[in-house]
Amino acid sequence: MADLRNDFIGIKSPNPFWLASAPPTDKAYNVERAFKAGWGGVVWKTLGFDPHIVNVNGPRYGAVWGPDRSLLALNNIELITDRPLEINLQEIKQVKRDWPDRALVTSLMVPCEETYWEEMLKKVEDTGSDGVELNFGCPHGMSERGMGSAVGQVPEYIEMVTRWCKSHTRMPVIVKLTPNITDIRYPAKAALNGGADAVSLINTVSSIISVNLDNFSPEPSIDGKGSHGGMCGPAVKPIALNMVANIAGDNEMKNFPISGIGGITTWRDAAEFLSLGASNVQVCTAAMTYGFKIIEDLKEGLNNWMDKSGHNNLSDIIGRAVPNVTDWQYLNLNYVAKARINQDSCIKCGRCHIACEDTSHQAITNMVNGERHFEVIDSECVGCNLCVSVCPVENCITMEPLSPGQLDERTGEIVKKEAGDWTVHPNNPANAAE
Repeated sequence: MADLRNDFIGIKSPNPFWLASAPPTDKAYNVERAFKAGWGGVVWKTLGFDPHIVNVNGPRYGAVWGPDRSLLALNNIELITDRPLEINLQEIKQVKRDWPDRALVTSLMVPCEETYWEEMLKKVEDTGSDGVELNFGCPHGMSERGMGSAVGQVPEYIEMVTRWCKSHTRMPVIVKLTPNITDIRYPAKAALNGGADAVSLINTVSSIISVNLDNFSPEPSIDGKGSHGGMCGPAVKPIALNMVANIAGDNEMKNFPISGIGGITTWRDAAEFLSLGASNVQVCTAAMTYGFKIIEDLKEGLNNWMDKSGHNNLSDIIGRAVPNVTDWQYLNLNYVAKARINQDSCIKCGRCHIACEDTSHQAITNMVNGERHFEVIDSECVGCNLCVSVCPVENCITMEPLSPGQLDERTGEIVKKEAGDWTVHPNNPANAAE
């Protein structure tokens, strides 16, 4: 079987799946249940000095559901841990002692004064924690107090605090980045310049997820009022993948370790993060949705795929997709693909035709010889794959790359010579670069 063991900046774990700093890692009870289920590591829910952290005693989450009630996104307004600092520290020490083979990293958030960080780091170091994660990403509640994303949005602050932490601890320092910024590379470079051992991303996306139209209050609603919160879950995965790739593909940050976070629900999600440069992954919303035993599916799925694909260990995957991420200007404009509809799978719903007819290139028929029939008109198809995206039947519509053929000089259209054999005429503007 493929080897899932993970070594992230010297922090070893039996697999690359960690639980992110969040409600699932708020106390020893939860963390021990996670380790018993098979999770490779956890990042303990963020600790702070402020004794006045009080979470709301009402709804903390808003949600976006798919048509089948599947959870697409959560929005939360929960703050960092409101449990006493000393109790958290005692439990971290106890859990690390009882589970020495698992990764245990402690998340921290304190005001931007060096003495606070120095004092907190000493306390965490005494627990035997494997490392610290600096929470520069939380977009609500704490940011209004000058912490969280209020720091993460200012590269100079990131570099300054990271430098403090590296000077006051022997532990590896991971900087958790906020996605609520224009270009993720600037804060990442600031973390690198400050001496960070790694970055983790993304934290939650600042959002108002919905409005209650009965009382006109944002959800979750607390006594008729709502606030912006942090959105997580499958909906943020594309944002996270893009930001991970931006860092991994930057020449100034080559080999800068990344812990990937954001909407990871399946083994495939994890493999995508790893292929774009993450060295391990952190999961939250999926565990909150399905429970800790989802780790069994994550490990088994990743293991099976690696076995079938001939990948022996995680290093065979990590970063493999990074060279294939490029700017639009470098895409091959000579590449041609056409949509193909499998008539045996087609349920005749007509969504492909309507989408193409109303909003695209009028390249799909809806009637042939007086009967309801959907077929691609090659001369009109530009290969946009909108039809693939809207089709409710998986793999009913596929994109077929076309190989060299010839151009019909009379019509100016690409014509088919043989099945699967196509060309673009040398005079076609799409071939100008050739």
